Amino acid sequence: MVQAFLLALRQLFEPRILWVVAKVVLLTLGLFLLLGVAGYYALLAVAPQLGYKMGEGESALIAFLVTFGLGWFLFRAIAIFVMGIFSDEVVDLVERKYFPAAAARAKPVGIGRGMRLGLASAGRAIGYNLLALPVYIGLLVTGVGMIVAVIAVNGLLLGRDLQDMVMARHRGEQRGQGRQSGISRDEISPDAMMRPLARPTRIALGLIVALLFLVPFVNLLAPVLGAAMAVHLVHAREGRASTRTDRISRKDMI
Repeated sequence: MVQAFLLALRQLFEPRILWVVAKVVLLTLGLFLLLGVAGYYALLAVAPQLGYKMGEGESALIAFLVTFGLGWFLFRAIAIFVMGIFSDEVVDLVERKYFPAAAARAKPVGIGRGMRLGLASAGRAIGYNLLALPVYIGLLVTGVGMIVAVIAVNGLLLGRDLQDMVMARHRGEQRGQGRQSGISRDEISPDAMMRPLARPTRIALGLIVALLFLVPFVNLLAPVLGAAMAVHLVHAREGRASTRTDRISRKDMI
């Protein structure tokens, strides 16, 4: 896990990865800007109908505060949706540098399927966090309890999301991939050898990235860094599985 983090961090500052980071950050912030503008005009339209006269300055302030509040709740969901759009670029760059054989076998995800994966991830994030909202509110009085709960819920989700971004390029099924990943069975090729991450590894990956999402400015890099880490972890597991298979094959020959 530490090695995956260090390798991902080292590659994060390469020009082509930085370009992907820039696209993810700009599109994420752009979506929040659109959300704020939409909220501003919605307030101007709705307030008079409710019998409340609201000036442009007041509407702008309320829209900003609401967007800021929603940003804390929705940032992870929107960022991982945007990351889904560009995930193929990140995974491809990491695979080409460290796993060229896997890169040669990979099938590009494409923007359409990347958006579907991103929307599924965002939907799970919003849904599960809404379900956990009463718990978050109840833990506010504990100080750190709410933060721990947020990290736990989002960590469990992020590990799966990041794993799926890698495995979508290697649409294979082995030992229950269809059950453990979010990739639908019609996107699975039975002859591929890609394995899902072990549950403890997947959870640890998600928790690390969930922690990064809580750090200002670092959270802008978290989706790309997490996707790069997932590439190393998934292929490291595949490498260990291949080694074990080769060892068993040699024993059978003997």
